[in-house]
Amino acid sequence: MPVSRRSFLASSLAAASPLRAAATDVHQLTLLGAAEALRTRQTTSLELTKACLDRIAKYDRGLNSFITVTSEFALEAARNADSERAAGRIRGPLHGIPIALKDNIDTKGIRTTAASALFADRVPTEDAEVWRRLQSAGAVLLGKLNLHEFAAGGTSAVTFFGPVRNPYAPDRNCGGSSGGSAVAIASDFAYGTLGTDTGGSIRTPASFCGVVGFKPTYGRASIRGIIPLVWSLDHVGPLTKTVADAAVLLQAIAGYDDLDIDCVDRPVPNYAKAIGAPTKALRLGVPRASFFDKLDPEVASAVEVALGVLSRLAAGQQNVVLPAVAYGPGAGGAETAAYHLPYYPKSQGAYMPATRKGLARSAAMPATTYVESMRAVRLLRRQVVRAFDTVDLLVTPTTKLKPYPIAEAIQRVETDKPLPPTLANTSQFNIFGLPTISIPCGQFADGVPIGLQITGAPWAEEKVLALAHAYEQATDWHKRRPTLDSALAPYEVKTTL
Repeated sequence: MPVSRRSFLASSLAAASPLRAAATDVHQLTLLGAAEALRTRQTTSLELTKACLDRIAKYDRGLNSFITVTSEFALEAARNADSERAAGRIRGPLHGIPIALKDNIDTKGIRTTAASALFADRVPTEDAEVWRRLQSAGAVLLGKLNLHEFAAGGTSAVTFFGPVRNPYAPDRNCGGSSGGSAVAIASDFAYGTLGTDTGGSIRTPASFCGVVGFKPTYGRASIRGIIPLVWSLDHVGPLTKTVADAAVLLQAIAGYDDLDIDCVDRPVPNYAKAIGAPTKALRLGVPRASFFDKLDPEVASAVEVALGVLSRLAAGQQNVVLPAVAYGPGAGGAETAAYHLPYYPKSQGAYMPATRKGLARSAAMPATTYVESMRAVRLLRRQVVRAFDTVDLLVTPTTKLKPYPIAEAIQRVETDKPLPPTLANTSQFNIFGLPTISIPCGQFADGVPIGLQITGAPWAEEKVLALAHAYEQATDWHKRRPTLDSALAPYEVKTTL
């Protein structure tokens, strides 16, 4: 049964513990904290929007998370949201909340570039379905976020608009491809963002930036109107400060879209009810064989501590073995080549060199290889369900390694030197199509965050949210934020408006 906006708002706010802040610090609020402040008239959408825009103007020249800042559009939407609220027309928990979108999500009348010179002046004539839903829910769009060009990499360093920098260590990469989406949340530039995930592109930057990143089940949310990387593996989902905030954004974008052939017609539950739901009966599986090898020692230590916390929150843990995955996002290379066929042959120079090389490999993929790999993906999606016969959720590190320096990332792609396996623990869950969240669970000695990954069976978003929220409440990693100051000055770039 569809969930009414009123019931979702009531259950969401009941589950939340909003951060109270002075008017000058409203950027620190969680999404639900901001919604509560609006509901109780402690602030206005216009004040929230101005606070975000001021912070973007002050700090993003050094972080480069935005490609386009839609200041006037946002201010007008905020004024309209406040007018509607004053008239008693409240659309739900997102009404008047400033958010931002990864710049491969189409926005009518607002350029959408995929971080490429090829699309530097591209202005869509239609909205992506997920943005249409967010706009209908009353969200205010602050702008479009930087990414790894065409979402085709895991660093967000390869982009026509300059690399996105990790707010905890500006010389290091922030993960990708949804790097700007994670940095904007970690830096308090927005109360929620959307990213896309083909091999870990939501969860990897969430891990490296100390925020929550949630990839729902394949087909749970429409990808229509999103510039694709691999249709068969592409997901869209939220990046937020808390798990409860992620539930709010997921509620808004989830649901059937009959114009998206990959979207599944399945009822959408009330995700807010998962926040605070009991977890003691949940059985946890730990796939150590393939997800815990070659871990950075600091990652290994943080995750073992996290597993200890989870053992007290759930029914128990056991080792599990998942089906062997011989394919990564490159398995769908023919789909990538198909999308770029109208552009690549005649406009190769408009792509970044690393993207150009990747497209050349995709275009050379034999049809038989693509067919075989996609059949294997479909088979794996059936086989992996058996892993949940004895467990309810899987727990792994999000990433195995510390994010490496941006200079090294760029040097590696320019010299074809293989990159460290940043996506090793995330890409398998795109193949499986399972709902997977990354939440903060620790920090390296220099303060760079470490992420924990929780995965459920198909359509088990509620269980994932319940355990992730319980862990979040038992720890304080999600409360930590980077210090943005003059240390960013050496990295400042010209903001593109």
